[in-house]
Amino acid sequence: MTRLLAAGLLGLLALGFWVGSGAPGRAQSAARFEDASQARTALALARQQALRARTRAERFDREAASSTQASQKAQAEAAALAARIQQVEAAIGVAEAQLVLVKSERRQLDIRLAERREPIVQLTGALQTLVRRPLSLSLFAPGSLRDTVYLGAVLDSTVPLVRETTADLRAELDRAAVLQRQARDAVAARRASETQLAQRRTELIAMAQRERIDARRAAGAADREDLRALALGERARDIDGLIEGLEQIGELRARLAALPGPVPRPTDPSADPAATPADVAAAPSPSPSSTAPPPRYRLPVDGRLVAAFGSRDDSSIRRDGLQLLPRSGAQVVAPGGGRIVFAGPYRGYGTIVIIEHANGWTSLVTGLSELAARVGQNVVAGSPLGMAQLRDPAVTLELRREGEPVNPLEFIA
Repeated sequence: MTRLLAAGLLGLLALGFWVGSGAPGRAQSAARFEDASQARTALALARQQALRARTRAERFDREAASSTQASQKAQAEAAALAARIQQVEAAIGVAEAQLVLVKSERRQLDIRLAERREPIVQLTGALQTLVRRPLSLSLFAPGSLRDTVYLGAVLDSTVPLVRETTADLRAELDRAAVLQRQARDAVAARRASETQLAQRRTELIAMAQRERIDARRAAGAADREDLRALALGERARDIDGLIEGLEQIGELRARLAALPGPVPRPTDPSADPAATPADVAAAPSPSPSSTAPPPRYRLPVDGRLVAAFGSRDDSSIRRDGLQLLPRSGAQVVAPGGGRIVFAGPYRGYGTIVIIEHANGWTSLVTGLSELAARVGQNVVAGSPLGMAQLRDPAVTLELRREGEPVNPLEFIA
């Protein structure tokens, strides 16, 4: 009976200890969510973003492996690396959301355990008093020996009942231990992802530096175009004037590219009687222009939509694009394939990138802190452009057709 009583007492003492103790080694949570519902929504979104980023990276890897041209291979490799960076950023979001959910469930569990703590502590104290009472004292108290025997019989039937009634409590304590391990795993996953993110960004910076060196060695045309773009940015009164000037330069460049090459000297008709002046002077005719939007068009960054196309800002001015709120320092990529015609700071917009697509389409991306693109560079949808700002990381996307703003969401693939 004494052993049974001691075992029951030890079990209750253990319950009291676990109820009163907190979770050791709790990690600090990146509390960016107001409640568990938002954390669950963010968790599902981050998992989708990670899956899409991995799919893009694998597709770009295949394109790089099958490409025979060095420039196309380099574009695909850079886009694959940018997609992997976005995949790691999404993995960090997954770990943060999981940690918030674990901490939320642990707080609810602590509240339930605290409600049951008081009666358990009182029962534990009473049993401790009974167990520590020397048996010899019972011989000098009238009826105490009889009471002790009676109490032992009662405890023989009570301890199993206590164990049965506290089974759900022990299950919750086991759940608390599981939550503690899950919190440690989430923190470890986030730290590992942050380390991997730093490595990927270092690789991307090195790749961008190599591309700049190769471009400088190739010719000085890119530098001259960059200077023209910067000069145009200084003269333009607003962003509309800048885009209009860049479009005029792009139209001129397209007309020059469509001009026929040098006409070969006419052959001697006597040497080839079948040759005619029409055969000699025939020039290739340009293909008719199309109005198709950029293929595989996408958002430049993974983030929350905070301002829609056509909405009004604080100054009641109609927005010509979308405003996204990504994580701090997130990877920003090209929304569509084309040619970089402007990359640098512009008054009132921070660091911006303007991409000239085919068929008269233009994309404007603002809110960058660091640039990984240069003027004159050809990009594909997903090529790295730079990073979002560390403070107030808002990224804006504008899509224009012949200078007129259109809603980018209508063309997202």
